[in-house]
Amino acid sequence: MSEQTNPPNAWERINLGSERLKLFFIKHLDRIYTAKIHLTHKLPLLAEEARFKDLRNAISDTVGNVEKQLARLQLIYTLLDSDPSKGSIHGLSGLIDDAFEAINEQKGEAELQDLSIIFYLQNIESVEMASFQILQMAAVRLHNPHINKLLKENYEEAKSDRTFLLLISSKYIVS
Repeated sequence: MSEQTNPPNAWERINLGSERLKLFFIKHLDRIYTAKIHLTHKLPLLAEEARFKDLRNAISDTVGNVEKQLARLQLIYTLLDSDPSKGSIHGLSGLIDDAFEAINEQKGEAELQDLSIIFYLQNIESVEMASFQILQMAAVRLHNPHINKLLKENYEEAKSDRTFLLLISSKYIVS
């Protein structure tokens, strides 16, 4: 087995170039934007399936947060002089589809249905948080602090939603 020729600090020398970075950034922004639009359609359907009132309310609150996040993302597009385009969301839509499948598997067992919803919402929030973190790191190289601020707000909101879901799940399991 041959030794790798790149020194350990090779990452420090990667030069993405502003146009390549901007294209990467917009492509991934498109993905999270499209996923958020998908969520605005699917989350109300999940709320209808939830039996625990706190969970239904949390999902409704999350829809409101997603709409605020979409508005911030639209502002980022404006700052980048770009328009949203449809991004690939197979991973996130797969999580949502899995949630509905898991709910259907638990028909007649409301508690397990709700736990399935919480499980998948937690996963979705985690994906969103990771996406916003990576975009924040890339935004630093775009040299626009306003973009980074908007992404940080979206990250903090997704983090807050995830924490709230954790509290609901612990309350739900204990009650």
